[in-house]
Amino acid sequence: MGSFYAKHLSGETTITIALHVRGQNEVLASQQIPVADPSWTKYTFTLQLPDGKLHRLDPADFVVEVAGDERVELDQLSLMPADAKDGLDPDAVALAKEMNTPLVRFGGNFTSSYHWTDGVGPRDKRKSMLNHAWGIPEYNSFGTDEFLEFCRQIGAQPQIALNLGSGTPEQAVAWVRYVNEHWSPHSGLLWELGNELWNPGNLGYPTRDQIAARTAEFSKAIHAVDPTARLIATGEDPDHFESWNAVQLTNPPGTFDYLSTHFVVGTANVVLKSSSPDFEAAAAYALPVELGNRLRQAQGQIDSTPGYNGKAHLAFTEWLFYDERNHEAPSYDNTGGAVVTGGFLNMLLRNSDIVPISDMTGIMEFAGIWKKRSQVYATPSYYAFKLYATADIAKTVAVTANAGSYSVAQGVNRLPDIASVPYLDVVGTLSPDGTTLTLFCVNRSLGTDIPAHIRLHGFATAQTAAVHTLSSCSLTDANDELFPTRVKPVDSVEAIQPDGWIHTFPHSSVTVLSLHRN
Repeated sequence: MGSFYAKHLSGETTITIALHVRGQNEVLASQQIPVADPSWTKYTFTLQLPDGKLHRLDPADFVVEVAGDERVELDQLSLMPADAKDGLDPDAVALAKEMNTPLVRFGGNFTSSYHWTDGVGPRDKRKSMLNHAWGIPEYNSFGTDEFLEFCRQIGAQPQIALNLGSGTPEQAVAWVRYVNEHWSPHSGLLWELGNELWNPGNLGYPTRDQIAARTAEFSKAIHAVDPTARLIATGEDPDHFESWNAVQLTNPPGTFDYLSTHFVVGTANVVLKSSSPDFEAAAAYALPVELGNRLRQAQGQIDSTPGYNGKAHLAFTEWLFYDERNHEAPSYDNTGGAVVTGGFLNMLLRNSDIVPISDMTGIMEFAGIWKKRSQVYATPSYYAFKLYATADIAKTVAVTANAGSYSVAQGVNRLPDIASVPYLDVVGTLSPDGTTLTLFCVNRSLGTDIPAHIRLHGFATAQTAAVHTLSSCSLTDANDELFPTRVKPVDSVEAIQPDGWIHTFPHSSVTVLSLHRN
């Protein structure tokens, strides 16, 4: 199904829309459409492909042909599969729903130049403009209504970053009202007061001495129309938060509920000269350990500010580990990246009392869902996230793991020196009714499978455990359109003994063990 706009100028008045076999004249489907109107007019068409003529990954050409001496202007050509859900691929929507994320964030570096009214109303009437953050066109075809519908389809709550760069409090208030009118229940929705406003790459970013006043101005305006709104003020990254966050904390308590923090880092950017891929992997695997330490320091700064103790916490609204250099280091798109993700999620579980909100950068692309040549697939980090998000968790329980540790010096440039990194990182949780014990286990060893003797105390377990293991032959293994499930969890059932049993954790792996009370 498709559409286009046409304005007839002269000559004949027929346009043929067709799909051809790539680089050939063989026509797979076509439709002739009369376009005689001399003013801009919207036309629709349907192309019905014969069964078996075009398969997944097969290339095809979308052809627009005019007749004879016809002259016509064309604009906004669109072609969508018949099963598209409001322009979205149903396979991508299904993967997003299976991810079981409770939140989806609408925000990023584009936020400081984004005006929400440009992205509502009929798609073909919306403004196209330059995305200042990335230097690419922004067609505004996916705006507020589409975002809210996507959240409904996957069962997630919306989390929206407001424009504190080039925007105004009045614009923010109008957006809050619009979302509240189109989302139910709207009480207690999360709103971010800007994105990385310390970053000169953001349009209209405020200087350090302006940020507190701007935060307060927007907060006051939003709370006037929605006192239930939960606000996330722009904080700094965990490796250098002190001075920026101190300025934000000059605002009176109640101005915001959370301070944001981000950590988007290139894992191959290490201090050590002529480093090996193994060193880069070990350094990347260690990052969550030091991030946990820095988050505790950031919360300590909040709690030590008069009036703020217990009144504000942290929101980790962007995190991503990537290797843009040679794809030999852990990255969002390979197994090594999934191991870092597992360690990062373990760190968040340990610090859930101070970091109740976290958003993985990019549910679509980056660490989430990709589509190439019509094939939808997920990254290894997606599967790591899904293992955690689909577990039945109410609280953490005490765990002791003793498989040795290592230290890193001159590692990833953002956090180069990290001590006491456990090879086997384990977090235990209980379900709300106390009947399910889940162990989240990350083996950071690059080449050693770790056999562990597991003993339980105070939990009489059934005779088997469900085991979900995410690993592969190499930490650089990744999924793509040709092999969309090359790296994904392997599920099994393991016999266990009440007095303990041996489980071997593969090197560079994420393993989730689920046990039920007897």
